[in-house]
Amino acid sequence: MSDLSFVPAIGVTPLTDRQRHLLSIAHELGRTKFAPRAHQWDDTATFPFVNYQDLREAGLLALCIPESQGGQGADYATYCMVAAELGRFCGATALTFNMHSCSTLWIGSLAEALTMDGDQRAEHERRRDRHFARVVERGQLYAQPFSEGSAAAAGRAPFGTTARRETRDGVSGWVIDGRKIWASLSGAADYYGILCTEAIDDASTHETKPLDMRDTLYIAVPATSEGLTIEGTWDPMGMRGTVSRNITFKDVFVPDEEQLLPRGLYYRAAQTWPHMFFTLSPTYLGVANAAYDFTVKYLRGEVEGEPPVKRRQYPTKQIAVAQMRIQLEAMRSMFWRTILEAKPNPSKDERLRLYAAHYTVMEGANDIARLALRTCGGQSMLKHLPLERLYRDSRCGSLMLPWTAELCMDRIGREALYEPGEKD
Repeated sequence: MSDLSFVPAIGVTPLTDRQRHLLSIAHELGRTKFAPRAHQWDDTATFPFVNYQDLREAGLLALCIPESQGGQGADYATYCMVAAELGRFCGATALTFNMHSCSTLWIGSLAEALTMDGDQRAEHERRRDRHFARVVERGQLYAQPFSEGSAAAAGRAPFGTTARRETRDGVSGWVIDGRKIWASLSGAADYYGILCTEAIDDASTHETKPLDMRDTLYIAVPATSEGLTIEGTWDPMGMRGTVSRNITFKDVFVPDEEQLLPRGLYYRAAQTWPHMFFTLSPTYLGVANAAYDFTVKYLRGEVEGEPPVKRRQYPTKQIAVAQMRIQLEAMRSMFWRTILEAKPNPSKDERLRLYAAHYTVMEGANDIARLALRTCGGQSMLKHLPLERLYRDSRCGSLMLPWTAELCMDRIGREALYEPGEKD
């Protein structure tokens, strides 16, 4: 049993003392602070800075940083549990928290599981300590701009944003050129963890070689860098508080020490550690919980500020709640098993289950929100209640790269029917 005073978004499961402690912090922050403010960020499409100050003070910005380096020491599964709990109170906060936390998770416990030679490991640990210290000691925020409007974010082409080797004023580093779209935390982050492709010159022709996905570089670009520009407007359907505007890089110089992973290691991680791309799912499991929670309260006449009118006696509404609960339990079960199976080089069965779990959570969140709207009726369309926002937020998950709902379906069908190397 969880021994908590509430049922977590992941459901009642065996938990460690650390997990219970962190879930309690996330639940209390969400219930008392994030939920009452959630409508503000949605109404104005502005970033939840005050929520991040709360996360900072609670030590959750360092959630995935080891205890030995001043963090909370959360592993992959614990991160997913905490993120889901935050998601049930404010989807935009949880989704942007994912971008920050993954920056520390990828270079921390995920990188520990990857093979590196002695020099690579020493280089990585030295640079990682620098990034961790910024979060722990100064509470600084990292973002993770990924998309470019091409096949790169889906893992099917090199990133068009490039990094070219250069030395300036005696400092060895990289010149970054390109553009990222849907860049969550744009204007809020202190550092942008950029995935870009190393542009390598052919020594014989003195021309740039074709870009190769194996040469992907993962590097932190300071928000104050000359040549970094945030552009465009932000007025989307849902997840409005993420403020995911476009970022342009023009001749941006970044020193070697800002690398987040050693050269070429991101590509290896993406090939061997597919669960690293599942971390968007917790937010949407949280949103699904929120829609279910509200529906139960509404039908029981227990929504604060609303007339205490009970609507639970109607069989059609009871059936709808039963359908929502069945779907939520299926999502929780797949989610739980998937986060416990996260590791390098999962089996084929584990990979297929990973894709299925991601699809199920992303599509299921919207299904539950849809049922909630229909069941609660016309009142649920009013903006002073959270359901219409939850519905809009829930629809966004299936659209997010690298694994949209369509791409998950494609991967499941193809990988179920073909073994590596097979083709027709």
